Amino acid sequence: MRTLILSTILKALVPLFIGIAVYVFFRGHDKPGGGFIAGLIATIPLMLHSMIFGYQATIKIYKVRPVLLAGLGLLLASVSGLFSMAKGYPYLTASWAQTKLPLIGKVGTPIFFDLGVFLVVVGVVLQITFLLTEE
Repeated sequence: MRTLILSTILKALVPLFIGIAVYVFFRGHDKPGGGFIAGLIATIPLMLHSMIFGYQATIKIYKVRPVLLAGLGLLLASVSGLFSMAKGYPYLTASWAQTKLPLIGKVGTPIFFDLGVFLVVVGVVLQITFLLTEE
């Protein structure tokens, strides 16, 4: 399904969707959004690229390893709960740093958990897409 229109539009869609995914990711703690939805949004241009050019071209250009992403995401989400246990709180209790970062605010374990969910979603969705777009 290689068409000139899709190929041209895809070059503009990749940064647009990644930007929206970053916005939804950081907005997601107090409002709707977060790692799951941001992961789905971030996979859209990669899915389109895979459907247009094939999964091997997508892996070659974007250096994506879906199984590795999913594994790292699962590890990160699991480890984010251990910080609270080290302080004597139940698993996955939120811990926050005292300092604020510009544009992000306070950094805490929920951001690491959301990042893990983001990586798991991207990895799983891309792996399914790559399996479905194999020749």
